[in-house]
Amino acid sequence: MQKPPTPHINRDLSDAEFSELDDLLAATPAPLEPVDVVMLDGFLCGVLVQPVLLESAVWLPHVFDFDAQPLPDDVDAAWAARTTALILRRHAALNHAIVENGWFEPLVLEFDEDNPPAPPADGGPDPLAGLHLVSQSLMPWVAGFQHACECFPDLAEMSDDAVLSALARLYRHLPAESDDEREVVATLEREHPLTTLDEGIEDLIAAVADLADLTRKARYKVETVKRDVPKPGRNDPCTCGSGKKFKLCHGQ
Repeated sequence: MQKPPTPHINRDLSDAEFSELDDLLAATPAPLEPVDVVMLDGFLCGVLVQPVLLESAVWLPHVFDFDAQPLPDDVDAAWAARTTALILRRHAALNHAIVENGWFEPLVLEFDEDNPPAPPADGGPDPLAGLHLVSQSLMPWVAGFQHACECFPDLAEMSDDAVLSALARLYRHLPAESDDEREVVATLEREHPLTTLDEGIEDLIAAVADLADLTRKARYKVETVKRDVPKPGRNDPCTCGSGKKFKLCHGQ
């Protein structure tokens, strides 16, 4: 009998699993406020392109709650395990795609003139108001990316002009909150207009790939271990005091 194939650690989520994950995140116990599945996708990319490696235990709390409040002690263990497993699978798939291909498929909303975004259900201010239709579709994803950069500011604090330029290409899809931000958006719209959603998605992917390249050295930097004393020669007495030669003791 042929053995079934071993599931690949980088196997991405199916459409049904993305939908399941969105429902699972929505079921996060109150008063915690989780991200939704689209914001999660941007958040994970924001985590992956940081100039430091972040362990899942560090960033996962920010998925289940914007303020990283811990899950309650009596949380449903099966719910937590399934939700976490799906999140980590998407994280691994995105990481693999970015590293191996320099490309990935973001999970974004697709709005157009025939399918405009619905107004906020609570009647509050519409965060999409005033945005170009392309930015209306990409804003929730980019908001998730920004959430990661606010939680882990190492990327935003880099002084590299190329990093700042790539971030500006992403943040152009968020509502501008200052004159400087409006000026940056106006410059991008003039010099690099995005007239279709496909163009917007392609530019978003390229900006994330650029950030991954620009931060890779810092992210995987290994500090050199410096010795206080010279390493003994192989025929020198071992430093442990055994009386044996170093090559026959701790030098093996």
